[in-house]
Amino acid sequence: MDERGIVGDAQEEIIRGISSFALYGFPESHSASFALIAYASAYLRAHYPAAFLVGMLNAYPLGFYNPATLVKDAQNHGVEVRPIDAAHSRVACSLETGKAAPAVRLGLRYVHGLRREVGEQLVSERERGAFDSCADLLRRVPMQRAELDTLAELGALAGIEPALRARREALWQVAALERDPNSLFAGAKPETSPSPLEEMNAMDETLADYRTSGMTTGPHVMQHFRNALRRRGVLSTRELRDTPNGRWVATAGHVIVRQRPGSAKGFCFVTLEDETGTANGVLTPDQFQRFRTPLHTAKLLEIEGPVQNVDGVIHVRIRDLRPLAAERELPGSHDYR
Repeated sequence: MDERGIVGDAQEEIIRGISSFALYGFPESHSASFALIAYASAYLRAHYPAAFLVGMLNAYPLGFYNPATLVKDAQNHGVEVRPIDAAHSRVACSLETGKAAPAVRLGLRYVHGLRREVGEQLVSERERGAFDSCADLLRRVPMQRAELDTLAELGALAGIEPALRARREALWQVAALERDPNSLFAGAKPETSPSPLEEMNAMDETLADYRTSGMTTGPHVMQHFRNALRRRGVLSTRELRDTPNGRWVATAGHVIVRQRPGSAKGFCFVTLEDETGTANGVLTPDQFQRFRTPLHTAKLLEIEGPVQNVDGVIHVRIRDLRPLAAERELPGSHDYR
């Protein structure tokens, strides 16, 4: 430091700072462990994003974010994620050949209510020979009515019978299948009329995905609200990045994190996710009490307040908060943990 002209009080202050940090910083063994994990994770996510996503999904439950958020983040970074399909999915999530890079195929383990042994038997039977119909699937893989219905509602039977891509049509058709494997009609494809049910719209399919698997490879739920939100001047989370510091804004999203650390003096932090990314909101202790009910009961929130955009770190200092919609099928958030 002498050679660089740092002398006197400045030099002493630097030495004191380094010495003080050395008392607690360098001896902490977990610092090196976390640094290694963080470096390895960042490297894999940057250079092998599809494999990284497969690893995260197959190791779940872990970490801070639910599978739905992991999938959407990967898609936003260019990873092709393919839906659960009884004709292609393994029990675990897996890599498949993509157009320019590996694609991720979601696994049967994420089908709500599908027993693991049923998923394993389905894959084993499929390896012996492809299923030629849903009746053939049910004959070779005995499963409960609810399990087959869930696959139909999820759209996971379309790979076996393309005509069942329409989900309510799939539910209608599988309802007529003989469920008793010992019946003379087991494996026979029944003659059924087209479904009289109105087919699902895009929002119905998104909610069905969340209801049956906890995630979607299709549009994010917020995408269905985007046009209406844009007409009211509600910004996407991506648009917040270009908003000047201090400007009053409104944004909305699916609540994926609620945090109120003990060291934060009563402040509450909320993370909202939409189809373009995530945004953070901050509530003072008084506002936390004022908005306590909608904050804890709504899965989709709209927030207003001045944006804090400093050095690429963005928060909305929440002055108003209201539920956007009540959708019970949406995945839950990571709350106060």
